[in-house]
Amino acid sequence: MAATPLKVCILGSGNWGSAVAKIIGNNVKKLQKFASTVKMWVFEETVNGRKLTDIINNDHENVKYLPGHKLPDNVVAVSNLNEAVQDADLLVFVIPHQFIHRICDEITGRVPKKTLGISLIKGIDEGPEGLKLISDIIREKVGIDISVLMGANTANDVAADEFCETTIGSKEMKNGLLFKELLQTPNFLITVVDDADTVELCGALKNIVAVGAGLCDGLRYGDNTKAAVIRLGLVEMISFARIFCKGQVSTATFLESCGVADLITTCYGGRNRKVAEAFVRTGKTIEELEREMLDGQKLQGPQTSAEVYRILKKKGLIDKFPLFTAVYQICYEGKPVQDLLSCLQYHPVRT
Repeated sequence: MAATPLKVCILGSGNWGSAVAKIIGNNVKKLQKFASTVKMWVFEETVNGRKLTDIINNDHENVKYLPGHKLPDNVVAVSNLNEAVQDADLLVFVIPHQFIHRICDEITGRVPKKTLGISLIKGIDEGPEGLKLISDIIREKVGIDISVLMGANTANDVAADEFCETTIGSKEMKNGLLFKELLQTPNFLITVVDDADTVELCGALKNIVAVGAGLCDGLRYGDNTKAAVIRLGLVEMISFARIFCKGQVSTATFLESCGVADLITTCYGGRNRKVAEAFVRTGKTIEELEREMLDGQKLQGPQTSAEVYRILKKKGLIDKFPLFTAVYQICYEGKPVQDLLSCLQYHPVRT
C-alpha cells in the first residue's frame, strides 16, 4: 500500500515566503510523496479594497509582496492560522523573526509530534544563557524536529527561476534530505549538512554585516572598503558561532551558500543594505525608513544587531566584535556613522 502523501503548510506569505510557495507548489504537482494542495498561511491585509487571501486564491499572485510572479493554482491562501496547520505533515516557517514567539504559542498543541518543520527565518533571539536560535524556539514550543534553510537566495531572483544555491542544515539528515526533495529544482540546488546551528547563525548574522555594507554605500566609500566590511564581518560571524554554538562548528559550513555566498549577495543587494544606505543619506530613523521603503516587509539586520549586542554585553565580549557593535550603536545609539571606519582600522584581528 502506498504511503499517504505528506501535507505541506507554509507559514508566511511575504516576499520570500511567496517565492518558496512557487517552488513548492510546482514541485508537489510532480512528486507523489507530497499532497498536491499546499496551504499558505497569510496575515490578512486589504490591498486595493480586496482581501490579500482572495487575491492570491483568485488571481494566483501576491500583488503586495511578490508582484509580477504567478503562484501555482494549488497554493491555497488561508488566513486562519489554526486551520492552516491542521493535519500538516511538513511545516515551512518563513515569517519575520520578531513574530516567532506569538506564532508558536498559537499553534502549540495543535501540531502532531510527528510533524517535521523547516525554518527559513533569518534572525536570533535571547535566552537565559545568551543566544537562542529561532529553531530552538520552534523545537521547544511546538515540540517538533526542525531543520533550517539559509543561502544566497534573493526572493525575486528565486521567483524568476534564476540559478542559485542554498543550504539545509539538519540535525537529522534524513529530515533534511526530505526537505531537499520538497524544495530542490534544477535552478535551486540544495546541499544538506548536519552543522545546523552554524547554518542558522550565518543567516542571521550576515544581515548585520549587510547593514555595515549599506552604511559604507551611504558614506560613498568604494568597493575596497566594502570588501573590508565583508571580510571582517565574516571573521566576526565565525568567532560568534565558535563561542555560542552548542556543537562543533565546521569552518567548511562558512564556504557553503549559507555562509560566504549569502554574505556577499546581501552586502550588494537586499533590503538591509538598501535601508542602511538611506539611513546615512536621509538622516531618518531605521523605523521611519522601514515604513517608507519596505511596504510592510520587516527589516532584520538592525534588530538582530540589537539582540547580538545585548548577548555580547551580557558575556563581556563587546570589544571582540567591533563591527557588530558599531552597527548597533550607529543604528540605535546615535554613534556617528563615520566611526564605522575606525572599527575597520583598529579591528582586533590586526593585533
